Amino acid sequence: MTTAPPQASAPRHALVVRGGWDGHQPVETTDLFIPFLEENGFTVRIEGSAAPYADSEYMALVDLVLQTNTMASIEKDEFTGLKAAIESGTGLGGWHGGIADSYRTNVDYLQLIGGQFAAHPGKEPADHTGEQSDNYVPHRIDMLPAAADHPITRGIDDFDLVSEQYWVLHDDYNDVLATTTQAVRPWDPWHRPVTSPAIWTRQWGQGRIFVSTPGHRVDILQNASVRTMIERGLLWAAR
Repeated sequence: MTTAPPQASAPRHALVVRGGWDGHQPVETTDLFIPFLEENGFTVRIEGSAAPYADSEYMALVDLVLQTNTMASIEKDEFTGLKAAIESGTGLGGWHGGIADSYRTNVDYLQLIGGQFAAHPGKEPADHTGEQSDNYVPHRIDMLPAAADHPITRGIDDFDLVSEQYWVLHDDYNDVLATTTQAVRPWDPWHRPVTSPAIWTRQWGQGRIFVSTPGHRVDILQNASVRTMIERGLLWAAR
């Protein structure tokens, strides 16, 4: 008697939407994670705009959207399609401005994500050179107690970065796993430290959303802690 070989499980489908401001290296940064998704059983489709979101038949098949699309625009039918897919179980994950500063003019998107980039206060103005590095400051990512047992952040301790530190407008529906605190410097107009979420998740309908504000460029995404959390976050968010 022969035994039939076990059938391979059906692949899951990931949609990578990348574009917008080139300063965030949308192609290079997503290229870091596409092999990881493929190794974990996803077929990957890559698009340069939000147009696929409007295809309801296709989006019903998508298990994970990886979005890195900074300061872009989204049409009404595209957002409606994305929102409907997430509410039906499609996961959404991303980092930095590619998810937290994607579609500034769409208030429903801001509600969906739960956090909007407001500023990245940088170096003393007298030290500015006109380069992106004007906004790079040393700062710490502080892991909250909830992070200790969460599958995205388990085993990751507080760590330091020199990069853009996001000041984020947010609401308390987020499940925050890590924060970062903007200090008060002599040239700043605010008068007390400001703490923003740095890593959070959000449940929307049947779907899961994962956001990491660290991730300005390839070098930050290659930080072991940042990369580990993003890899885990994408798997956690996927249907």
